[in-house]
Amino acid sequence: MQKLNFNKYTFRFKNSENKVAIFDEIRKKFVVLTPEEWVRQHTVQFLIQECNYPKSLINVEKQVQINGMSKRYDIVVFRSDGSIFLVVECKQPEVSISQQTFDQIARYNFTLNAEYLMVTNGLNHYFCQMDFEKEQYTFLKELPTY
Repeated sequence: MQKLNFNKYTFRFKNSENKVAIFDEIRKKFVVLTPEEWVRQHTVQFLIQECNYPKSLINVEKQVQINGMSKRYDIVVFRSDGSIFLVVECKQPEVSISQQTFDQIARYNFTLNAEYLMVTNGLNHYFCQMDFEKEQYTFLKELPTY
């Protein structure tokens, strides 16, 4: 897999039916290792190890209803009161981050109401803080730590 713009993390792998799988410690299972999954697993480790977000508050790949349609978010970090602190959209490294990507996460956030957003393709990371009154987001240099 491609080297990403994250610190080096340790992962568990296994081969199954001629496919490589990576262990997701949030979902507590092996998942097929795709380029997007590689980015997602690095992002989870970044949130745990660099931002100090508790594993118990992180959720990965869950279905959510957005404007009556079923969508799947990549990563959500909850607050201890159950509200959503952060939504993360992961793309595979070959996908460049565009306005379309930000529009996608912003649409998700109309329903999820997270204070912070992160968009990454593993090479470039963007962090935003929502301003719900002005219906806009402000770019940040980094995410707040827990």
